[in-house]
Amino acid sequence: MNGFQTVLYEKKDGVAHVTLHRPAALNAFSIQMRDDLYAVLAAIKDDSEVRVVILKGAGEKAFCAGADLSEFLSAPPPVAARQVRFARDIWGLFLSIPQPMLAALHGYVLGSGIEMSLCCDIRIAAADARFGLPEVALGIIPAAGGTQTLPRVVGRSRALEMLLTNRWLNAAEAERVGLVNRVVPREQLFPLVEEMALAIVALDPLAVRSAKEAVLRGLELPLAAGLALESNLAARLAAKRKGV
Repeated sequence: MNGFQTVLYEKKDGVAHVTLHRPAALNAFSIQMRDDLYAVLAAIKDDSEVRVVILKGAGEKAFCAGADLSEFLSAPPPVAARQVRFARDIWGLFLSIPQPMLAALHGYVLGSGIEMSLCCDIRIAAADARFGLPEVALGIIPAAGGTQTLPRVVGRSRALEMLLTNRWLNAAEAERVGLVNRVVPREQLFPLVEEMALAIVALDPLAVRSAKEAVLRGLELPLAAGLALESNLAARLAAKRKGV
């Protein structure tokens, strides 16, 4: 799959590599990037050959430094621009991907960048990563799920501190509060994430997808309902094994 202006896509050994590719603009999230990502993710979702997805950013300085303010905070007015930005539900598509998604994070991980990473299942950060949600400081609020996904990961108080004071976290702090799974030296970031992806590829794909579904759907349910969901998914998996 080629021809995108702001995203690079490669599929190899069951792993989909999705690279945000606006390095001169710190991989800022633009309307074109939204459209490119939408097309790539929609294709990945329906591709049985893709077992794992890796999301990363091009260049040395940033995974994604947030929304492109030249588009979203200039004429037309901010509200209208943000409505255009979310006309396609790219964030809902992110969250609907059945394959595990791994985020390789380095440099600036801000605004839309942190929101994209929160849509992923496993987040690995380089030691130089910095995380923040500066929207309130700009007179707006996150509108790609940040006010909902961040507190579910780091807790209400820490999320509100980041949102209301524009406090950024370094990689060590992000690991301590559970925002990322692991921090590694910059040169080890992509090799480690690819190693993790290949380890998942080696597992049974139906079991992997079922485990992800059980966790993500179950988190929104009372414990009893979550246990019932797990039991149903386990039975469905066993039935498929028997060819029922």
